[in-house]
Order: sequence, then C-alpha cells, then structure tokens
Amino acid sequence: MTGRPQNDLLRQLNHQDFELLAPHLQPIELEASDVLHHAGDQIAAVHFPCGPALVSFAVPVEDDREVESLLVGSEGAVGIAAGRSPSLAYSRMIVKLGGTLMRLPLRALEQAQQRSATLQEAFARYADCQFAQLLQTAACNAAHSIEQRAAKWIISTQEHIGGAEIPLTHEQLAGMLGVSRSYASRVIQMFKARRILATRRGAILILDAAALEAKACGCNDWVKKHFHEVHGGAALAEG
Repeated sequence: MTGRPQNDLLRQLNHQDFELLAPHLQPIELEASDVLHHAGDQIAAVHFPCGPALVSFAVPVEDDREVESLLVGSEGAVGIAAGRSPSLAYSRMIVKLGGTLMRLPLRALEQAQQRSATLQEAFARYADCQFAQLLQTAACNAAHSIEQRAAKWIISTQEHIGGAEIPLTHEQLAGMLGVSRSYASRVIQMFKARRILATRRGAILILDAAALEAKACGCNDWVKKHFHEVHGGAALAEG
C-alpha cells in the first residue's frame, strides 16, 4: 500500500483494482465549508477524503435549515451511492474539516467496475455500509436525546481525526444536531460543567472520554459493527 492515498477504501483494494483507478485519481485541497455539491447538483465524480479530511451530508428541511445526516472521512468516499452517472445530489455535501481529497470521475469508476467484479463488489459493500449509516442516523434522531446525539457526534468526529482536540464550532455541532446554535451551546456548557469537555476558539477538547462515551447513545457502535461485518473490518465511526 506504499504510495497510496491515505484513504482506507482505496488502500483495501487489491493491486489490480487500484491500478484500474490510479490513472484517474486527482488530489485536490479543500478547506472547511467548501461545498462539493448542493442539493440537486449533478454528481459527476467520487471524492475520497484522506487523512483528517471530513465531509458531511446536510439534508435541507423547512425554514431554510439543514440537518447533517452523515460524516464521511478517510474510511470511505462521497458520491458512491449516487449510482450510475449522471446522478443528482439529494443533500448538500460540504467539507467539515479541510484537507486532501482524491477526485475520481464517476464514469472512470463505472468503466473500471465493468472490468473487475471484485472492484464492483468492494464499492457495493461500501455503499451498503453508507446506507446503514443513514438508517441508523434516522433512528437516532427519532429515539435519542439532544445530549446523547451531541456526545455521539463529538465522539464520531474524534474517531475520524484522532486526538482529543476537535476543530468543531458550536455552529457546526448545531448543524449536526439540527438545532439552533444557542441550544448547542447550552449542551456544550452542560458537558463543560461536568468537566467532560472544554472549549477553545473554534475547537472542542475532550477531557473525560469515558464520561462522554457514557453519555452517548450506542448508534456509533451499531454502525461500526455492521461496517466490520460487511466491509472487512476497516475502522469507521459514524453518527
């Protein structure tokens, strides 16, 4: 795997399958808040976040609000579930944490899959896992409290990037939860009062990981278990 991008999905491919994609992969550098697609845009490329880069799926709801339903980091890709090109984005796909993403034209992926059954299976398995994430998020939003979901999203982000300090603002957390910024700030203040979290400008610091885990719902664990069973055990942290 020497020389491959820092993306688990690409690194798990066998040599022959990766070589089918390699000539078409193009690295791009994106910053937080850069938008890959707006809802309704035509999707013509798959993007593979590398290293700490994170992309979120923000689904529009009433009152011009959006609710984030999925985080994708170096374990996977954005655009896989779009199917055959051309396809339309249902959600806004926005960079949550900046970094390098590998861009692959969707048409190039389709042509490579026509040449390799194992490549087609690998991406089908990942699409299954991503769909499971979306289902779990829907159930989580309906069944769990704001505090449980906030702890889950913070843990999910931390698992994607590593380290105890997470470059996550109150406004970004509010988008994940589908609540106002003031509500998200009250939740953070509650965790701070219990010495579970601390905040710095533009970041959240985890002080007590065990206590934060105890506050979270089990949705991350369910998704990781499914990912392990379906996709061969690569690390995945979702919400």
